[in-house]
Order: sequence, then C-alpha cells, then structure tokens
Amino acid sequence: MVEGPHGPVPVRRYAARTGAARGTTLVWLHGGGFFRGDLDLPEAHAVAGALADRGLDVVTVDYRLAPLPGFPFVGRRGARGRRHHPVPNDDVRAVLAEVRAAADGPVFLGGASAGACLAAAVTLALPEDRRPDGLVLAYGFFHARTPRDPAVLRSVRGHRRVTHHPVLLDLANRNHVGRAGDGDTAFPGGTDPSGMPRTLMVDAEHDTMRASGDRFAAELRAAGVDVERHVLAAARHAFLNRPGSPDSDRALDLVSAWAARSSGA
Repeated sequence: MVEGPHGPVPVRRYAARTGAARGTTLVWLHGGGFFRGDLDLPEAHAVAGALADRGLDVVTVDYRLAPLPGFPFVGRRGARGRRHHPVPNDDVRAVLAEVRAAADGPVFLGGASAGACLAAAVTLALPEDRRPDGLVLAYGFFHARTPRDPAVLRSVRGHRRVTHHPVLLDLANRNHVGRAGDGDTAFPGGTDPSGMPRTLMVDAEHDTMRASGDRFAAELRAAGVDVERHVLAAARHAFLNRPGSPDSDRALDLVSAWAARSSGA
C-alpha cells in the first residue's frame, strides 16, 4: 500500500531479473475505460511480469475506478469506492512520488489505453522537476472528444466497431470526469505539452483510439518532445491483454529496448 490523499493505494512490485535496463523502474497503469480493471488484469500482471523478465523493475497501481457508466451510485461507498477524476490521478501521483523518492535510477511512468491517458495527464500536471524521466504509452487516448478519422474508423473490425465507436468513447470520458469535473486536467490532448519527458508510443493500426494517438504524437513533437512512435501493423486494441501474442511480444520488446536506451541517456 502507498498512502495517498484519498487513502491507501494498493500496488504490486515486480523485481527485474536481468537485462540492460536493470535499476530502472516503470510505474505501470492498466486500462479499462477508467471504470474497470485491476492488478490481476493481464494488461497489468502479465505485462509487468514480462517486463521484469526483460530487465525492468515494475510497480503496478490499483488506482480508483470511475463509477459504472449508467449506474453512477453502484460501488461508491467505502474507502476504496469508485470516484471521478481527479481521484485516480491523485492515486497515481502519490505512487509515482513514493517510487521516485526511493529509486536509485530512472523512473518511467506508463500505461495502456485509459492508463496511458492517466499517465500523460498526471505527468503534464506535475512541475517539470517532479515529472517522471520518461513516458510509455500503449494504444492510449488523450482527448476528451475522440478525434474522428474516417480511415481509422474503417479499419476497425469486429465488436469494437460498436464498443469503441467514438460516441461511446466520449461517454466513457465524460463518465471519468463527472458532471462537475475538470476535463482540462483529465485529458492531456489539445493542451500545451511543452516540457514533457521523452515518450514512447506503441499503437495498434486497427484501433479507433489511434486517431487520438496520431494527434497527441503530433502535439508532443510540435512542442519539441522526444517521441518514438510505433504503429503495429494489423494490430488491434488491447493487444497487451493477450499475453504471448506476436503483437504483445513485439510491444514489450520495444518497451524494454527503449527503456534501456533512455536509462543511459
């Protein structure tokens, strides 16, 4: 547990086993549309274990989830109840601060999908001297209103043509913020990202959210941020939730290689 401003935040630590990035820590955030997911999700547990095998110390964060869309009062009671933004960001910020205070080497912050949004939003809101040494963003979305790119939408196949339709993604974003929430601090896209640390982005070609990744990468580069971006051909959203798949293995290799290069920079 890490003490945060809203109570204890559960974390799970994975020690690096070997590798060029040994001594570097990645604080990692799972996805789930802000309202689902936990430390046992493959996108958290399997990813962290695989990166530890590749030489990174990893800390996964059980940040508080938003209320269920359409059922705002379900699960709101108790110390670990569901909460809107900025509570999840505050949870992440508390864990990041503790990890940075104890670390002997570089500390990166990263996440997948909604976790990538949280990682970027938390970093942008911090003073530059308290920001992580780098960001790792996997198939994230970063704008309160999902950019509409017809070519990207046509590339999406299967059930995600419906579940990841931009209208539904926008509803999930509004649910994360709540009626009285501050969308400007919840979503880093469309703001001035000057001073953000070096960033690795790994996106999926056939993913509605890639339109937001395209735009956010351009915004970072326009602000002079060091961005390395890969769009995995033929990949679909949430490939890190499919451990052992070619897309997942490729992405994890990219993360570990980038971390090793960035740790010595």
